[in-house]
Amino acid sequence: MTTSLDPLHVLMLIENNPYPQDTRVRAEASALLSFGCRVSVICPSGKHQPARESVDGVDVYRFRAPFEAHGFWGYAWEYLYSTMIMFAISVSVWHRARFQVIHAANPSDTLVLIAAVYKLFGTKFVFDHHDLSPELYDANCGGKGNGLVRTVLALFEKLSFYLADAVIATNESYRSIAMSRGDVKKERITVVRNGPDLARFHAVVPRRPAEAGGRTLIAYVGALGRHDGLDHLLRSLKHLSHRRTDLFCVIIGKGEALSDLQRLSGELGLDTLVHFTGWISEEAKLSLLAAADICVDPDPLNPFNNVSTMIKVAEYMALGKPVVGYDLVENRFTAGTAGLFVPGNDEEAFAGAIAKLMDNPDMRRAMGASGRQRVESELAWSRSAEHLLSAYRRLLPAAILDPGRRAVPASQATD
Repeated sequence: MTTSLDPLHVLMLIENNPYPQDTRVRAEASALLSFGCRVSVICPSGKHQPARESVDGVDVYRFRAPFEAHGFWGYAWEYLYSTMIMFAISVSVWHRARFQVIHAANPSDTLVLIAAVYKLFGTKFVFDHHDLSPELYDANCGGKGNGLVRTVLALFEKLSFYLADAVIATNESYRSIAMSRGDVKKERITVVRNGPDLARFHAVVPRRPAEAGGRTLIAYVGALGRHDGLDHLLRSLKHLSHRRTDLFCVIIGKGEALSDLQRLSGELGLDTLVHFTGWISEEAKLSLLAAADICVDPDPLNPFNNVSTMIKVAEYMALGKPVVGYDLVENRFTAGTAGLFVPGNDEEAFAGAIAKLMDNPDMRRAMGASGRQRVESELAWSRSAEHLLSAYRRLLPAAILDPGRRAVPASQATD
């Protein structure tokens, strides 16, 4: 039984990423711990991860991830399976140590069904709005998705907004959508931007791949999904290769589109210019990015990407790298003068922007310095953590939230 002196117990739900690989949820969980909260996480398991463990003070409960969804029945099965098993695990957590807050990161928005049950017992529901689920579905399907799926996704999003005691938005665009599409009052929404934890970028040692030689090193990091624009990047590099071959591109990450992208790279004759690293360690990733001359974000212009904040852009900036990307609303806000932006989906212009930076090392240095300064002054996670703390203090004014006071993990506490 909890008392007013017990630490606030927050249960975080993630359906689409394992923990601690989900960098945003990891940062939020770490921040909540530093506020004196007890934190538990329910999420799918990654490769070779145990069903339960404590990760840096966070109690993590994992379930076997469902197969990748395709079509209406595929999505229905994925969300039904995940929601049911996450609810079952939440009951176990509840009996071990009752939680006062469910902090659910979408997608999927069906996590609201779990929160709805616990709201009957007075538990608060924080809807952490990571993605616009209907627009993300459209982007993944190239705008040719099942209309019924999109309608259902929109309904669950609406229900999440309606039942949320507090909404966390990743940027001002998402705040506006929560207000207009979800009828959420402004005072219930807090913007907690994706931002790099500068401690992770301290004393990174650059390591150039041997294959790059003395060529300009171009780098991408992130998911390799069908909506992430890596096909745009490859075609842009093909345009560039007609004029010059003094470049080498590393593509860091994995995803369902990896095999298709490798095949496209071969078809375009880019095998000597492009290297796919797959999954690599955090240290190796940062070392490669630190060695890059130019970093790229090829996310194409569509209703989802245009208003979404891409954490990779801020990570590039934290390492002092210039960024080439399409002219998207939130890309431009994040990067500012650290970015060189071209009209949406214009692959030849994208190639031209890379070439421009290849020929202007002084411009690269100035853009990189500008980006690093912007991260330090405005975009670092430490600033976002302050906004997260403010949201929790408004949600639970009587709770003891003491930055610097770390709670005992549930796995070490007496139930």
